[in-house]
Amino acid sequence: MPVHRQPGTILTDHRIQVPLDHAEPDGEQIEVFAREVVAVKKDSDRLPWLLFLQGGPGNRSPRPLGRDGWLARALDDYRVLLLDQRGTGLSTPANRRTLPARGDAAAQAEYLSHFRADSIVRDCEAIRRRLLGEDKSWSVLGQSFGGFCAVSYLSFAPDALDEVLITGGLPGLRTPAQEVYRAAYPRIQRKNAAHYARYPDDVEAVRDIARHLRERPAELPGGGVLTPRAFQALGLMLGSGTGSHTLHYLVEDAFVTGPAGRVLSDSFLAEVQGHLSFAGGPLYALLHEAIYGQVSVSARGTHWAAETVRGEFPAFDADAALDGDGPVLFTGETIHPWMFETDPALAPLRETADLLAQREQWPDLYDPARLAQNRVPVAAAVYHDDMYVDTADSLETARAIRGLRTWVTDEYEHDGLRASGGQVLDRLVQLVRGER
Repeated sequence: MPVHRQPGTILTDHRIQVPLDHAEPDGEQIEVFAREVVAVKKDSDRLPWLLFLQGGPGNRSPRPLGRDGWLARALDDYRVLLLDQRGTGLSTPANRRTLPARGDAAAQAEYLSHFRADSIVRDCEAIRRRLLGEDKSWSVLGQSFGGFCAVSYLSFAPDALDEVLITGGLPGLRTPAQEVYRAAYPRIQRKNAAHYARYPDDVEAVRDIARHLRERPAELPGGGVLTPRAFQALGLMLGSGTGSHTLHYLVEDAFVTGPAGRVLSDSFLAEVQGHLSFAGGPLYALLHEAIYGQVSVSARGTHWAAETVRGEFPAFDADAALDGDGPVLFTGETIHPWMFETDPALAPLRETADLLAQREQWPDLYDPARLAQNRVPVAAAVYHDDMYVDTADSLETARAIRGLRTWVTDEYEHDGLRASGGQVLDRLVQLVRGER
């Protein structure tokens, strides 16, 4: 086990073999990676464990730089385990380079069907037994999609849990994918309105960029194509605390003047590439709608729900906006079929993504009856008008989980755990322990 030291911390790497399909424990094995972090002065202490489940799906765990951010608060009380969920980071990867080894698109889709929250929870159980022992339990901190996984954990293996902390990640227990996005578009529209109220000059600046792209789609440094609808996808950043400001600074210096007139600058295109490319997390696009699939809720599957529902919200039609005089609206956390045409990291996986969208009979991810009898202390931060996770769904789920305590706040956006420097985590620790 490699061990490294950073300022104030000791990091130990763990690699564990788990079944691809936990229903077949003797079948194909994959590897999951987790990094243990402990404060230097507490390395020899018998501390409780805190498992961190990252948001996504398909994002690797944070890479710490010593005692930074929320981790500094966590290390006061816990030995922290940062998990690279299956398919991400240093776990057995799943991307355009590796998935073709599985075979054709159907084989790839079947493989990826084992990469949702139910499998992640079973991975966590295998890791817990390996590191702590069969009879020892631990705590879980779930951010965003990590909170979805934590609710699955409460459904399937509550006896393994001492306490659960959730930030911006209480899912709708019975919400089909289409309803997730039907509720999302109005929230995204409100975030657009707030952005343009904050930066009114951006209305024309964004129209100018979208108009230019309609006439001349631009090639991004990584080979992708920037079209008006791809440009709209930059709205994903509007759900974070500083996202509106970042978007404004990106838009304000989009153009430079060359021999042939105004063109989009290299710096603009490079920054856009960084925001739009799924090269670092293709599972985010491949599984984003599958995380809502549950046979008892919608046996039919997801069927490109965000794209299907988008037609109900004509305000997001960039062509109509440009033909009129209204603002071009950015979209948010929505995945569309065309992304698998314009992004080189996704293009080879287009047929696989389509098969996942068509897949039916996804296993259920939550057990409402068991959650109603929950005995594990749970505290959750619910962000007022969270762009990524519907507040109404979150509060309904909070009521459905016995004993769960909520902190509803508009002080932070969806990235409050990271942005607050430990304050959000500290509040939840106090809540779950009954200190507030």
